[in-house]
Amino acid sequence: MKYDVFGIGNAIVDIVTEVDNDFFVKNEVEKGVMTLVDEKRQLHLMSAIDMKKSKMSGGGSAGNTVVALSQLGGKSFYSCLVAHDELGKFFLEDLSHHGVDTNLKYEHCPEGHSGRCLVMTSPDAQRTMNTFLGVSSFLSPEHLNEKAILNSKYVYLEGYLVASPKGLDAIKEAKKIAERNKVEVALTFSDPSMVKYFSKQMEEIVGASVDLLFCNDEEAMIFTGTNSLVDAREKLKQVAKRFVVTLGANGALVYDGDTFISIEPYSANAVDTNGAGDMFAGAFLYGITHGHSYAGSGKLASLASSHVVRQWGPRLKKDHTQKILSEFKG
Repeated sequence: MKYDVFGIGNAIVDIVTEVDNDFFVKNEVEKGVMTLVDEKRQLHLMSAIDMKKSKMSGGGSAGNTVVALSQLGGKSFYSCLVAHDELGKFFLEDLSHHGVDTNLKYEHCPEGHSGRCLVMTSPDAQRTMNTFLGVSSFLSPEHLNEKAILNSKYVYLEGYLVASPKGLDAIKEAKKIAERNKVEVALTFSDPSMVKYFSKQMEEIVGASVDLLFCNDEEAMIFTGTNSLVDAREKLKQVAKRFVVTLGANGALVYDGDTFISIEPYSANAVDTNGAGDMFAGAFLYGITHGHSYAGSGKLASLASSHVVRQWGPRLKKDHTQKILSEFKG
């Protein structure tokens, strides 16, 4: 296999900034979730913050995951869509810098605006995201690379794409191609808002089942219509052959298809939780595609995500990621 993971998701450049709690009330922003906004709304919010103190980085949920896997030593491919603009160029150069192959060549990218996400981090380390998708909302089945899918161990589907009709078609088609060719399918729910407001679309993606599901405890309970993790995990068995439920500061729960495994948390003084779940998925996928057990992969993922929350932004530098791997005792 040429690739460990073929990812498909939004191509987003993150603009990470710090705000106080009053900011959300004053600007009528729903705290703690990802909200899709139009360009006018996002520009209004950007005018209300100190852009000089903000940082720009490559982002997108599945994008963060495939970069994490690549930094650890895996090989990944990312299907996405950016515009022929400065942010699009920045995003593609960032993927290339991290050794991630893609379906895009900058000179062939469409006119328009690339996607960007305003990531507002509050004093309690919660991240609130307002995302303008730009041309990423036009990601469709035509942007898939079937040859790359066939040469991958896993296809990784980003749940955020269910909010876009074309994006929904793209991940449906990617799943069909994978299943037809016996490539494992992994799905991340991405955000509670996706499960809550796009439940029908998410159920369409899950279908009869997925091979591996990533979610947090809130998403698990919303999707299964339950009020406890104990009930949710039993219902998840009906739609996912294996799954991982992240529990924030309490670690994670892994189901390997036979046994529930509790993954202990690593203590961390969290300053920004943005990207923790993406890093967890990337490290976990690296683990299971490189000979580690589900328990060992969960431990590595927990360790890696504990490092992400100690800093601003959703990604670690490659030397930092490699240091985590060298210190990891699986």
